[in-house]
Amino acid sequence: MAASAPSSSPSSLSQLALGAPLRAEFPILDQQVNGRPLVYLDNAATSQKPRVVLNAMSRCYTEYNANVHRGVHALSAKATQEYEQAREKVAAFIGASNCREVVIVRNATEGINLVANTWGAANIKQGDEIVLSVAEHHANLVPWQLLAARTGAVLRHVRLTPDKSQLDMDHFRSLLSSRTRLISLVHVSNVLGCVLDVAYVAEQARRVGAKLLLDCCQSVPHMPVDVRSLGADWIVASSHKFCGPSGVGMLWGRYEVLESMDPWMGGGEMIADVHLDHSTFAMPPTRFEAGTPAIAETIGMGAAAEWLQGLGMDRVHAYEEEIGTYLYERLAAVSPRVTVYGPQPNGPRGRASLAAFNVEGLHATDVSTLLDMAGVAVRSGHHCAQPLHRELGVSASARASAYIYNTEAEVDRFVEALTDTIKFFDDMHGGAA
Repeated sequence: MAASAPSSSPSSLSQLALGAPLRAEFPILDQQVNGRPLVYLDNAATSQKPRVVLNAMSRCYTEYNANVHRGVHALSAKATQEYEQAREKVAAFIGASNCREVVIVRNATEGINLVANTWGAANIKQGDEIVLSVAEHHANLVPWQLLAARTGAVLRHVRLTPDKSQLDMDHFRSLLSSRTRLISLVHVSNVLGCVLDVAYVAEQARRVGAKLLLDCCQSVPHMPVDVRSLGADWIVASSHKFCGPSGVGMLWGRYEVLESMDPWMGGGEMIADVHLDHSTFAMPPTRFEAGTPAIAETIGMGAAAEWLQGLGMDRVHAYEEEIGTYLYERLAAVSPRVTVYGPQPNGPRGRASLAAFNVEGLHATDVSTLLDMAGVAVRSGHHCAQPLHRELGVSASARASAYIYNTEAEVDRFVEALTDTIKFFDDMHGGAA
């Protein structure tokens, strides 16, 4: 397909409709899988990349490839300029008041580990409590488990509501005390699709004097996120989930909090002065960015952030509410044997445009394999949320997740393929599984 005008004209992005008209921006979508047109519904795992991102990374390697911050020659100066402009674009995308609040990391996982091994190591002591939830991605569980094992801290976990659709805020409040030092929760669940009541959580964190970290991997790509009003001390997000490349992400922190944190990794760039027996360190964010960064990837992340901001995150969120509701309702209507996890779309906080589900009598991986044979890409497994699946009473689920370039026609294709998949297994077993 030919590239549409917005690829070279960011200012005109606001005129571009979402869904089908946007698909020309994503060349990977124009292909067949197993003889069928690709229906890509695995966006919660990773999103596809628009031409503007691909072009930005290509220009980096073909026009000004050089190391950043270390050279006075023209290529290095250009690379440094583009790299730091990418940081500014990410800062603008999330509403940061200062681009120096944005730390470039490999991914959200590294961002959480950075906080655990700097602020956490310095401030979490034996008997202190860290509040997490049963719905967290492993990236927001394991780093705190490791910290608790080293320090003697106690982990508390917010349970689900009785209908298992979202986090129980009454239970959350009951876990808080004068011993609570940190609350680290997912903004939008990658399995349930539920949206956290961040305002309430932030209010309660302030009440007990606890720091708040939010895993925003499933919110930053899909809804407006303004860190100035969010009430968190840190947020993390991964580029590859918001139309950028993999291998790069961001940690945002309130600047005074970042200033209080020691470095995590040592090496070049993060220093002020190095002597043989001691060193002094740069101010944030540089003190947390040891070594040569992922330069082209960061520039691609900046291009993605700018591109999405040009689309308008209010429009993105509104479109995803529509496509997400359509996905949920069509999937739930396939069969009484289909269980869709998470809240109803019309609930007070809505839900993300993803649907984790199971078909009674069938394994999620078998379902996903046959969907792939029909050209429909969904994910199966525990989605890096094993404790949550145990809470749901299942070992795995299939998950269809839509994004700005998906259409109702693709959802229909998915539902048709799922209906055929269920019939295939029923016929193979001589009736209903």
